[in-house]
Amino acid sequence: MESDTAVRRNRGYRAANNPSDRDENSGAKSLDSEQKTDSSGSDEIKKKPVSLSLLEESNGAVLLGFFLLALWGLVHLSLRQLVVGASTGEFNAVRARKHLEHITAVGPRTVGSPENEILTVNYLLEEIEKIKAGSNKAHTISVDVQKPTGSFTIDFLGGFTSYYDRVSNVVVKLEPKRGAKHAMLANCHFDSVANSPGASDDAVSCSVLLEALHSMSNSSTPLRHAVIFLFNGAEENILQASHGFITQHPWAKLVRAFINLEAAGVGGKEIVFQTGPENPWLVQAYVRAVKHPFASVVGQEVFQSGIIPSDTDFRIYRDFGNIPGIDLAFIENGYLYHTKYDTADRILTDTIQRAGDNILAVLKLLASSEELADSSEYRHGNMVFFDVLGVFMVAYPARVGTIINYMVTVAAFIYLGKKCSLPNNVGVVYMRSLVYAIGVTLMSWFITLVSVLIIAVLISLTGQSMFWYTHYYVSVCLYGTAGIAMLMLIHTLAKNHYYGNMNQLQVGEIYFDATLTLWCCALVYLTQQGLCSAYVPMITVVFPLITKLLLRQEIKQRGATVKYTALYLLGLSLPYVHFMFLMWVVFEIFTPILGRSGTEIPPDVVLASITAGCVIILSSYFIHLIYLSKSTKRTLVVLASIFGVVAVLVSCGMFFPYSCDSASPRPKRIFLQHTTRTFHDLSGEVVKKDSGIWINGFDYTGMKYVTPHIPEINDTIRAPCDKQVPFCGFPWFLPVEFLVKKNWYLPAPEVFPKTPIEFALLSKQQTDWGTTKLSFEVKGPSHMSLYLLPRHGAALTSWSFGDGTPQFDLGGEYFIFYSHGLDAPAWRFWFEVQAPKSNSGEEMISIGIASHYFFGEDQKTPQLMELLHRFPDWSFPSHWVSTYNLYQY
Repeated sequence: MESDTAVRRNRGYRAANNPSDRDENSGAKSLDSEQKTDSSGSDEIKKKPVSLSLLEESNGAVLLGFFLLALWGLVHLSLRQLVVGASTGEFNAVRARKHLEHITAVGPRTVGSPENEILTVNYLLEEIEKIKAGSNKAHTISVDVQKPTGSFTIDFLGGFTSYYDRVSNVVVKLEPKRGAKHAMLANCHFDSVANSPGASDDAVSCSVLLEALHSMSNSSTPLRHAVIFLFNGAEENILQASHGFITQHPWAKLVRAFINLEAAGVGGKEIVFQTGPENPWLVQAYVRAVKHPFASVVGQEVFQSGIIPSDTDFRIYRDFGNIPGIDLAFIENGYLYHTKYDTADRILTDTIQRAGDNILAVLKLLASSEELADSSEYRHGNMVFFDVLGVFMVAYPARVGTIINYMVTVAAFIYLGKKCSLPNNVGVVYMRSLVYAIGVTLMSWFITLVSVLIIAVLISLTGQSMFWYTHYYVSVCLYGTAGIAMLMLIHTLAKNHYYGNMNQLQVGEIYFDATLTLWCCALVYLTQQGLCSAYVPMITVVFPLITKLLLRQEIKQRGATVKYTALYLLGLSLPYVHFMFLMWVVFEIFTPILGRSGTEIPPDVVLASITAGCVIILSSYFIHLIYLSKSTKRTLVVLASIFGVVAVLVSCGMFFPYSCDSASPRPKRIFLQHTTRTFHDLSGEVVKKDSGIWINGFDYTGMKYVTPHIPEINDTIRAPCDKQVPFCGFPWFLPVEFLVKKNWYLPAPEVFPKTPIEFALLSKQQTDWGTTKLSFEVKGPSHMSLYLLPRHGAALTSWSFGDGTPQFDLGGEYFIFYSHGLDAPAWRFWFEVQAPKSNSGEEMISIGIASHYFFGEDQKTPQLMELLHRFPDWSFPSHWVSTYNLYQY
């Protein structure tokens, strides 16, 4: 009954929707009577079009394949084209490269090290003095070396508190001779993480700013406002130096806006991934000024959602300085980010040139703009912005975007409404068919996602997780083909069994309308949420709808011909090329991140989810073609064969996750700490002491691939977490124990740093308001971590950090990150504990203090170096010496 009813519904819809049919049959004849009229040879038959054709499967597959490959090639070409057109010559990338090579030549530049605090600072000052000596008389250059001390709390990695003492900032102010009341800030950082040269993160940015300073200072055109160049020396310590500048430096009061240069990869194009908050004039300035645009508001909203586990100095200037800005970062090749492979030779001169051209142009424009002088007047509102293949920018106010979005929605619903309002109950039949089509489409998407996730879980359970880390396209061949095949199979079954006796052209049109309706729903939802990313579904509604209207007569008169299909795909080009660009950004960022996202998140499940999402998005308007094709059998067989072959190869372990290929390394990240742990009881006596090399694997595979090379590192030495002591009783450098729960502890001799930590209780006193105030003094290396765990119902009520209010992390513990530069005094702090009334001599709080030796002689031990040399070439074991001491009070 359901099948017969569906056939009658479609026949009625076809007759009502085709004017020629209505004329020939007087709006009332059935298809059977039409056929009789045809055979009778009446004059009306001459008016009928030729028989309508369906799309040959081979033609459709070739056209779709060519379409996708052509668009992907276009995106890839635009990404490789770093510099568009000839350079103006204002920015000298060769000179900037020399700065980059000199800065990275000193090696890793961790905070507190001579390489960071002396060698790099001195080089910057020498180069700045040379620039100052050769500058045009229209400008004044002032230089200051700041050594700030401060503390703040940040909601990052679950939340923790940061304390810094005498970190380094090199600050340069370029201003007109007459002085300036307002300034534009340009920020980079010259420090690096331990064991990495930090070329892309962030020496290249400082090199770009040095050359931008040189260019601007040599210009004979006087500036309207000042430009402050901040070379900050403590960003890798979780944004400390920028906090010191914006909260303490006298020039900070002049700053009205900023540009921050960062990196999450090595080389490539620098992308604008966040702006604001609000202040649309900054985006407008970027659009007007840049020569090589690369920006997307989608990236901004994804980054600010917190999905990406990273942060930049942008947050500090925004939250502590209430200043708007533009955040740029290099994102390509994130596999090398924070590793020994982040070297100057991997950064192309064209990368430096394009970044320099863009930054210099934006700084010059903003330093001469009216908006900078009174930015509050132009503050309100957001911008929709994106580039088109790096050639030009599209940008418009968010309020205009809202109007456009609703206009597009109204136009789409008018298109759909006309069909719903057809007379003789045809509109009702159409609506019912549309609802069924939407249901089938949503069901196909859900089943596709679940199927791909099941495959990812099976891959993880069989121990082949991360097979794609080096062989990215293998994941496409596994998860992508599975998703496409499942989606095609569902619609093929629907076409053959549910719509078997119906006109396929009409069914194809209904599924186009179903896809259009779903994208309209996405457009309305994102617009209602106030998201500027709503422009994506907007263009995904506009261009297909216009294309469909233009091709209406073509498909009515000739059917699903090759010409129709080619023109249909051509109409999808703009939204689909933008989809592919956004997908490239997503995979370029998230695939490397999955190699350092910890031991608890199954990376294959994440990657499979992203892949399935991409399949669903890209296939949305292709569903229309499935119903217009004669068959999909051969395509399904090919997809199933590819999936089967790849699945077998993956299951057999044919794809090793990591690579030491010098041209394109994909290293496994490992942290090694040779540590000594000492535990004290309430009386101060040592109750436990051990030493070993503490090993953290920062991806899901743990030590599976390392054990064959170093048999001692196996599951028998897994380090359990002792919940009775702060942070499991191990020297966590950052509070990431919730991400890395699988650790290994290889017994080793005790460590004896030449600058051992000294921890002393200065005073313990009862306050008038019933709390116990404990004051301490600590002397130790440049990096220390303080862990606090209240016990037996006690609570921290106040302390000397941040704003005075204790901020705990996700686990209810307190983490304080400490670092210092050179010649810093002893670290003194206090906190107050409120003990429960029932407490009678029991401990109130456990205190853990860890020291980290990231440079110099104390960084290495013979045992650590011997183990280090045994690690395979495809791994990157970042190493240092540490200690952990536990005290009870």
